[in-house]
Amino acid sequence: MTDVAFLEFVQVWNDRQNLSSPDLHRQIVDWLAENWARGRRELLLMAFRNSGKSTLVGLFCAWLLYRNSDLRIMVLAADLALARKMVRNVKRIIERHPLTADMKPGRADQWAADQFTVNRDAELRDPSMLARGVEANLTGSRADVVICDDVEVPNTCNTAPKREDLRQRLDEIDYVMVPGGTQLYVGTPHTFDTIYAAGEETYLTGFERLELPLLDEHGNSRWPERFPADRIEAIRKRSGPNKFASQMLLQPMDLADGRLNPDRLRLYNAELEYREGNGEAVLMLAGRRLVSASCWWDPSYGSPGKGDGSVIAVVYTDDHGDYWLHRVAYLTHDSALAEAQAEAIQMCVQVARFVGDHYLASVTIETNGVGGLLPGLLRRELETAGVVAGVVGKASHVAKDQRIIDAFDAVLAAGMLHAHHSVWETPFIAEMREWRPAVSCRDDGLDAVSGCLLSEPVRLPKRAPPGGDPVRRPPWRPGGQGFKARSDFDV
Repeated sequence: MTDVAFLEFVQVWNDRQNLSSPDLHRQIVDWLAENWARGRRELLLMAFRNSGKSTLVGLFCAWLLYRNSDLRIMVLAADLALARKMVRNVKRIIERHPLTADMKPGRADQWAADQFTVNRDAELRDPSMLARGVEANLTGSRADVVICDDVEVPNTCNTAPKREDLRQRLDEIDYVMVPGGTQLYVGTPHTFDTIYAAGEETYLTGFERLELPLLDEHGNSRWPERFPADRIEAIRKRSGPNKFASQMLLQPMDLADGRLNPDRLRLYNAELEYREGNGEAVLMLAGRRLVSASCWWDPSYGSPGKGDGSVIAVVYTDDHGDYWLHRVAYLTHDSALAEAQAEAIQMCVQVARFVGDHYLASVTIETNGVGGLLPGLLRRELETAGVVAGVVGKASHVAKDQRIIDAFDAVLAAGMLHAHHSVWETPFIAEMREWRPAVSCRDDGLDAVSGCLLSEPVRLPKRAPPGGDPVRRPPWRPGGQGFKARSDFDV
């Protein structure tokens, strides 16, 4: 093992290549060297695009092999071609760096495009450096260091199933690394639900992090020689706000400009407050008086976790004209109980409870497809539960994509759609982020909520205790009840 510091190793290379050593690169070099010296073996390096991070990581790999030729380094990338690029970079460094020229082996078969083995004393089955795509079979491989270089790219993270598959494949690293091995992730976020997210219970929780966005905390360029203000503004205009924020500022976002941005939803935590007094009912939410409600059920008989989802949603309107998405429920049924209680009945029982709990006067069922037989079944379950509410069957004749756009565009743009915190714990938010017109994706929750937003408000709520006789409560909508004036007086 040699004692040449990593910074010195890099400076020798830069001098040989007539390259500068900007402060940004010195910061990355110092961070890598310090963490290696301190034995920190779980590292995440995030730096803006074209910052030179992959080149510096290649120099880091060459330096590690220079210090210990028996190390085995695996490079994982989104595809094999990208991983090979890193391996080729390290090969060129070893061939040309003054301190590593004698490490190149004499045999050509040990100096291949996707793997190489430097001159070393140990007899090891695995090469000194190996390139693999993240989808490759890693069984049987062993490594002391695993470099995850841009494993998250649009092709591996632009849908929820792809993100889940990426995480499962990265989990295999634990079976590749030797005890005490090192993982180094290098990349930029390409989705809102990124593997690089910070905080507790995120995918890389516990990793030492270095985040270097293009702009520092004062809004200045971290590499002004290469990225002056005019070039930054040109990149911003050319790439668009989402891509610039993601790739240059390291903010987790969807790179595609979606029509439905859940960040425009106005989060709230309040619950419904129902009051009666002097023969008048009032329904309040977050200090606002509610004047109408719409409830829409988009049904499905699919097995839990398979096929279309069965979703019911409720949206209230207040006296200021704002909309309040209070609940989105993804209904399931128990297939094991199907003989005793049919799937449709199980869901109707849940819908009846939902209607009663939210002081609703009516629920609309989308009768396209499987919903045709449900209105009659639901009326029976509402009666059994003692809930006084109407059931309206409605067929949709407008294309689903158009319905969703018509429902959400205006209220989101105006900032008039509030969403209860429970909505953020359902698949609805992910559906909003991933939805694109004319692209096949999950949209069951979107369909239910769009039905609420497009429906005529339902204004006559009635509610009764389950199992008891229906009790007609005063309507909580202002003006929803008649008034009898006295006329037995003399003029």
